[in-house]
Amino acid sequence: MSKTLVVHPSKASLKSVVKEAIDNFDQYTEILGDAERNVIKIIDLNNEKQTIKSFKIPNIVNQIAYRFFRKSKAERSYMYANKLLELGIKTPFPVAYEIRTTPLLFKKSFYVSELVNCDLTYRELTTDFDISDHESILRAFTRFTHKLHINGVNFLDHSPGNTLIKRTSEGYEFYLVDLNRMEFGEMDFETRIKNFARLTIHESMIRVMSNEYAKCTGEAESDIFRLMWQYTQEFQNRYHGKRRLKRKIFFWKKKYRDE
Repeated sequence: MSKTLVVHPSKASLKSVVKEAIDNFDQYTEILGDAERNVIKIIDLNNEKQTIKSFKIPNIVNQIAYRFFRKSKAERSYMYANKLLELGIKTPFPVAYEIRTTPLLFKKSFYVSELVNCDLTYRELTTDFDISDHESILRAFTRFTHKLHINGVNFLDHSPGNTLIKRTSEGYEFYLVDLNRMEFGEMDFETRIKNFARLTIHESMIRVMSNEYAKCTGEAESDIFRLMWQYTQEFQNRYHGKRRLKRKIFFWKKKYRDE
């Protein structure tokens, strides 16, 4: 199996230890997150905390696609992280990525980035309305999303777990993670508003975000809220429809677990 390792130029001195860390991925025990599909582990590189994300081996169709036609999720994460940083948008620093292939198939990929210790993620805003600065964070997050849009960043996975939030003396810092699905270019009004669709099911949060987004853009708050709420409901209907379909198709897996 062929291995291709790319290390950020500013981290070139770490190449050998990065290579060793990826090779020893299975030996690390500190896991970040739920590890449902991809596994993220926390490691020490030269006394600095980093994360290694191991992407699940794709299905056979995507093994061919990633081998010959598409960039891997790890490579895209690395590229997009560098692009975001160039635009002044925060994301954990991209240290390296590695891809593993055979002559005909793509197999594994790994993405190494710095560990950002955050105070919370956007997800907590959707579950705990007693957070003392809840509305302040939500409004600051909306301004951050507007910054993405005016820089032509369409974060296709703009969802609750993919923004880390740090409180600072000057306000809040937001870090994007899980970067492999992004588009860059000018965004029209509907595309920008649709970008909020995955974030929350709560109408009260939509009202705050539409109010703040209107302040950022000068566009009509009523139009923003109407579309934001519409796209949110449409996304939820699709999401739950897919889940019901999967339960019907894979009912045997639940039966197997229950036995």
